[in-house]
Amino acid sequence: MTKYAVQVRDIGKSYRIGAQQERYRTLRDSISNAFSWPARLLRGEIGSRTDTIWALREINFDVEQGQVLGIIGRNGAGKSTLLKILSRVTEPTEGQALINGRVGSLLEVGTGFHPELSGRENIFLNGAVLGMKRREINAKFDEIVEFAGVSKFIDTPVKRYSSGMYLRLAFSVAAHLEPEILVVDEVLAVGDAEFQRKCLGKMSDVAQAGRTVLFVSHDMSAVLRLTEEAIVLDKGRMVHRAKTKDAVDYYMSSGFSQSGERTWAADEIPATAAPFRPIAMRVLDPHGHVADTMRSTEPITIEVEYDLDQPLQGLRVGVYLMTMRGEFVFTAFDTDSPEQYERFGTRPAGHYVSRCQVPPDFLNGGQYVLGMNASSFRVRRYFHDEQALAFTVDAMGAPGMQWTETRLGLVRPDLGWKIETVE
Repeated sequence: MTKYAVQVRDIGKSYRIGAQQERYRTLRDSISNAFSWPARLLRGEIGSRTDTIWALREINFDVEQGQVLGIIGRNGAGKSTLLKILSRVTEPTEGQALINGRVGSLLEVGTGFHPELSGRENIFLNGAVLGMKRREINAKFDEIVEFAGVSKFIDTPVKRYSSGMYLRLAFSVAAHLEPEILVVDEVLAVGDAEFQRKCLGKMSDVAQAGRTVLFVSHDMSAVLRLTEEAIVLDKGRMVHRAKTKDAVDYYMSSGFSQSGERTWAADEIPATAAPFRPIAMRVLDPHGHVADTMRSTEPITIEVEYDLDQPLQGLRVGVYLMTMRGEFVFTAFDTDSPEQYERFGTRPAGHYVSRCQVPPDFLNGGQYVLGMNASSFRVRRYFHDEQALAFTVDAMGAPGMQWTETRLGLVRPDLGWKIETVE
């Protein structure tokens, strides 16, 4: 028996963009098209309407039996496409993937569920797809329902389930029906915090039971906790494979500006961002100069420059400060104060700079990542860049530097200690 659960060899996947959706053709349509093909070729109607984009190219890796592998990368890197190929949802354009064992997939909420069938019927349907016998599914049925927490609705068609119920049942089915290989995409973000913790715990149990897990997530702390090794995808290619800690460090330290300033070109701004148009994000020292290394004992100014092409109601522009491993330090928006919220309820069209300041003696030494978000709360997200720029904080002169030890924690505050002699 091979020691590999998954073997990927030169996998590539291309898509045609710009093609019109065609209806299903009859035999008559096919014969007619065949006779008219030379004339259409001369008129340039064939071969000129579509372009090809490669979502994946030249992907090669092996996953051993019982290994837990993380797959990380930015949006559009090809992570979900790769998992769909491994789950046999789609075929590769080139290359091949050798799968040794039954694959349980959780790629989207309710993947593989039939909306007209009840929760009970979908459990048995999914088990049958995995090649399980009815008695095997019966043995796991109560455990699946209890984990999902949908016992009251188990005989209700799943089309009437909320997205949360859908997710809980879908994950429970994928995790409990004991496939040899469990493939999980970034779907846990849909659930609430309690359910996410429950799912991560179950995935940890699955991994410890010796089954193979392929895990895609933007939550680096979850990737670090669950996986032993990780691969990094970028623009459809595998650019790095290493122990998870090293792979996360590689991913978090690449792909964004290290100069203390990030500017966005026109082709980097999606059309859906309109009328918001980001221009730049900067980190400034106490003298107002752009810098990529700041002192922890001095204030750090963060500013976001942008244009509004038309008035916007309820807009908030904010920043996310994270460590290089994706741990959040804080989130802040420019209308957090009640005064600013009232004043800028409607923001007229124009040129803006939103600016905030991190106080001195706040951040510990190390490297940090800034992300940016522009949105209307619970209405619409205009623009989001989770890794806009990186900068370094130097702790020289900070409280406690007389000791050469590494000070634990993300913050290093000066708490104004006092020592009194009590008689």
